[in-house]
Amino acid sequence: MQPEQIDTFLDLCETRSFNRSAERLGVTQSTVSGRVGALERVLGVRLFRRSRAGTELTTEGLRFEPHARALRHAWTEARAAARGADGQAMAIRLGLQNDLAMGDPGRWVQVLGALLPQAGLYIEADYSAQMCRDVQGGLLDLALLFTPHPSPDLHFESLGELNYRMIAPLDSGLEALAGITPDRYVMANLSPAFARSHDALLPHLSAPPLAAGQSATVQGLIMTQGVAGYQEERVAARLVEEGRARLIVGAPVLTQPIYAALHYRNRHRAVWRKLVKALRATTGAQA
Repeated sequence: MQPEQIDTFLDLCETRSFNRSAERLGVTQSTVSGRVGALERVLGVRLFRRSRAGTELTTEGLRFEPHARALRHAWTEARAAARGADGQAMAIRLGLQNDLAMGDPGRWVQVLGALLPQAGLYIEADYSAQMCRDVQGGLLDLALLFTPHPSPDLHFESLGELNYRMIAPLDSGLEALAGITPDRYVMANLSPAFARSHDALLPHLSAPPLAAGQSATVQGLIMTQGVAGYQEERVAARLVEEGRARLIVGAPVLTQPIYAALHYRNRHRAVWRKLVKALRATTGAQA
């Protein structure tokens, strides 16, 4: 049984198409068929049933799927452990939502470093959906994200919320919410939860001409286009203190929940329990 066979099987579980899996894996359809056939011979069962209607998992394939995910995760962890972390006792692969990484990644590093001073740390910035896939596959040990994507292999815990405040440049002439119109506003579309809260509290600003999915881009548009928009509370306070922006009077505070995602098998392990607890305390202190 080879790792490529497991990867191919799990990809087929998603696509239910030999052609599509071949495209995604960058191999030929005959290679996909060969890998599946070899895996079926090792297991002594048939995993897929192909017909004109498409490709479906057999009962044996359905039974094997969760074990295949566990095997892939264990293999990825074993490979990372074997490679080591340049003499460190252990390596932690941390995923950060893009906004968290761009804002102040040092505060998360500080928490992990205080608890595990002998650990090497690798940080990957990405969006929630990809980080959930990476935690599930064993490419990340822990991810801090905005939007959980449920999976049987993933465990999520709430870490608290970040506050966001509406600001505008000092020379924009924008001072109060009553004067903010859609053409003088950029919407921060950070997550589905943030968008729902935004639309409920600011329905007249729910479809402006300008919108962006990252706070750094929103900030750039605020400062260069002379419009109002939301920034994380600490970023907004810094811009106000620097004399570059002002808080918009009457604008509601919006919140963005933060979640920790880790593999289901790690949810009760002591080291991860300590890390999640410390991260929750850090978020709570800054929310």
